[in-house]
Amino acid sequence: MSGPSFDEPEVTIELTVNGATVTRRVSTRRHLSDFLRDDLGLTGTHIGCEHGVCGACTVRYDGEIARSCLILAAQTDGSTVETVEGLSDSGEIEALQQAFLARNALQCGFCTPGMLVTAADLLRSVPKPSRDEVRDAISANYCRCTGYHAIVDAIMAASEKLAVKS
Repeated sequence: MSGPSFDEPEVTIELTVNGATVTRRVSTRRHLSDFLRDDLGLTGTHIGCEHGVCGACTVRYDGEIARSCLILAAQTDGSTVETVEGLSDSGEIEALQQAFLARNALQCGFCTPGMLVTAADLLRSVPKPSRDEVRDAISANYCRCTGYHAIVDAIMAASEKLAVKS
């Protein structure tokens, strides 16, 4: 015997995701992370803790990094969201992706999309960060595989490569 069925209220949202306008009806209780993954097929946004602690679901929301598991999709009406796929397609994280690969800064890859979004945000605001600034920036993104040293090395290498291009 199943429990009672409740119809969840829905709203229509219109937002920009990775440069494209998206209009959808969503449950008022649906999280942005689930909307991105299940409704839009943007599976680079990983769902880890669902409490905003691990950083796996990090996206750029109206220009600032945010945990998409803590944002309701209904809240994003009129907003701009950029995911790791959008940052990759635009070329913004190319140097970071190359450095992560070259420095073996990923193993299972689960934390990697959130790390890349976080690192891109850091390098936008601090083009030549110190190792301490990198560690501080990624301190809220959990990685259970690499021990962070390779990730810090990769972000430093990407910052150096980007500085040469400037």
